[in-house]
Amino acid sequence: MITLYQTPTPDLEQSIDFYKRCGFKILSENNPSIVSDGKGILEINPAREARAGIKFYKENWEMESKELAEHFACCKIDEGYLLSDPSGVWVYLIESDDPPSYPVEENSFSLLGNYMGLSLESVSIAFSCKFYEKLGFKVVQGTVDSGWILIMHENGTGISIMKPNSCPHLFFNPSFTYFNGGKNDVIIPKIREAGVPITEEVTVFNDQGEVDNIILRDPGGFGFFVFND
Repeated sequence: MITLYQTPTPDLEQSIDFYKRCGFKILSENNPSIVSDGKGILEINPAREARAGIKFYKENWEMESKELAEHFACCKIDEGYLLSDPSGVWVYLIESDDPPSYPVEENSFSLLGNYMGLSLESVSIAFSCKFYEKLGFKVVQGTVDSGWILIMHENGTGISIMKPNSCPHLFFNPSFTYFNGGKNDVIIPKIREAGVPITEEVTVFNDQGEVDNIILRDPGGFGFFVFND
């Protein structure tokens, strides 16, 4: 299975500029465009019907789509199947004999820091877990009762799922998460210098009122958590 993340855009040039400022590598400026931070690969799709979501590619999804359709609405599309997970994120199951393949680095290289995967906030962690288990994911950390789980696929895709109202800041589904091990005092100034618009400056995690975490959002609504940890 190949994983690609999709972000829509009202203006392709504007979105490409956003990702260039963030230090992403532009792998393709075609329509749609492909950008990478080394580990996370994003497709910028200017089609008016595009929505922020996850694209999973493999040759055939018939078995999984039937199992998912028992509990989740499943729509047949030309490329495969379209569903919405319990967090509201669109999930595309794309059938292809020749799925896209892009280089994945050992470490992320964008200005945002250490890429840790996708974050979702779900009305039901248990139901979300059931959804992604049908696609081959397994819980590797956390528990449903604790209000947070980390699920992983054998292809390296990681998704953190949290219960509602877990985070005292803006939360966009879906969002890439970066954990920078206390280095945000260096990373955040570089993001400012690059002219990247900051959606929220987060100060609630320290007593000094310092901006030690920030939240970004691209022109199409895809989120980014740039956190100290």
